[in-house]
Amino acid sequence: MRRKLAAGNWKMNGTGVALNELKELSASHPSSPVEILICPPATLLHRAGNTVEGSGITVGGQDCHAATSGAHTGDLSAEMLLDAGADAVILGHSERREDHGEQNEDIRAKARTAMDAGLKAIVCVGESLEQREAANTLDIIGGQMSGSIPDQATGENLIVAYEPIWAIGTGKVPTLEEIGEVHDFIRARLERRFGEGVGRSVRLLYGGSVKPSNAAEIFGVSNVDGALVGGASLKAQDFSGIIRALEKA
Repeated sequence: MRRKLAAGNWKMNGTGVALNELKELSASHPSSPVEILICPPATLLHRAGNTVEGSGITVGGQDCHAATSGAHTGDLSAEMLLDAGADAVILGHSERREDHGEQNEDIRAKARTAMDAGLKAIVCVGESLEQREAANTLDIIGGQMSGSIPDQATGENLIVAYEPIWAIGTGKVPTLEEIGEVHDFIRARLERRFGEGVGRSVRLLYGGSVKPSNAAEIFGVSNVDGALVGGASLKAQDFSGIIRALEKA
């Protein structure tokens, strides 16, 4: 049985005062049947881990380097994230693919390193509006999965997040049928590549303008095991609404 997951990606937002939101979130969800993960900026990672210590909330990173160490100024290794208290790391987010030119092979190398270090790799896939309108969505998702997910993936170390690029931060959301089509496709591809056991155990998240007002209907879609939430995860009250919807799903 896959445990549902509500993951918050704070992106490049938050200073020390934002930890008050984590305190409020911890108080609101002292124990939850769903897994709750917050991925703050690296500057807050260690302090965020201390803030939620003893609660059911875990913390993660937003990226890592493919190398374990070396002359890579400004980068962080998977082992550094683990040492700072991370349980997981987001990899291949569309903003990394677009802003930093990351390719599938780059993300695959990072995911391999993250898994080897003991982190869960949240590998993001998603199509642009042009690709969606050209009916190329499944081809794009399939290619990203084949290129970005390493061979040692299991249900314990891999999470796949479907984030249509055109829905991130725009307020636009695919129809429930469109979300279901992609999630069912991802599940089938995982089962075909890794076998039914692993394929069925990997959690699939939806991301892209998830809010308390639309979370319940999204969580009712086939093969949606939770959400990777951006802006709505910055405020405890908003994220709590999404968590509660997931708990009821």
